[in-house]
Amino acid sequence: MSGRSIKRILDQKFFNRDTILVAKELLGKTLVRKIRGKEMKCIITETEVYDGFYDKASHASRGKTKRNIIMFGPAGYWYIYFTYGMHWMLNIVTREKEYPAAILIRGAVTEDGRILNGPAKLTKFLHIDRKLNGKKAEKKNNLWFEKGGEVPRLNIKMSARIGINYAGMYWSKRKLRFYY
Repeated sequence: MSGRSIKRILDQKFFNRDTILVAKELLGKTLVRKIRGKEMKCIITETEVYDGFYDKASHASRGKTKRNIIMFGPAGYWYIYFTYGMHWMLNIVTREKEYPAAILIRGAVTEDGRILNGPAKLTKFLHIDRKLNGKKAEKKNNLWFEKGGEVPRLNIKMSARIGINYAGMYWSKRKLRFYY
């Protein structure tokens, strides 16, 4: 592995920061999945923040469980869970250990221009499932982020998160979804 390639990979330090800042800065970065010896790359176009103990839309709002324990771990690890009995959701853990925060990767564009609108389309395209849950986002685990384009702040749009009405008025209306 060349030194240049190592410098392109986003490291744990990148993720051990404010979750909203990281979610915005992930836009334009490259998500890389190595499978069967081939690298598949996507440019991140949409993220969603789940931050802290009090965020009623976060799995962590009910405390630490077997399912969400990864969210309480160190930054830069994958939190992958199954939902609706059919879809895998890809999240990256942020902030310091024991503070539960993660970013859902909601959308991306493939190298050939295919739009992956929605987190389930992304995980299906990249063949992501529970086997990567709790693994560090790094090359040896075959799923990582690389530096990519910078999305100017003025081009970043914000909205309420999708599909979380169960979290109540305050949490369902907060603008914690970022896209361009």
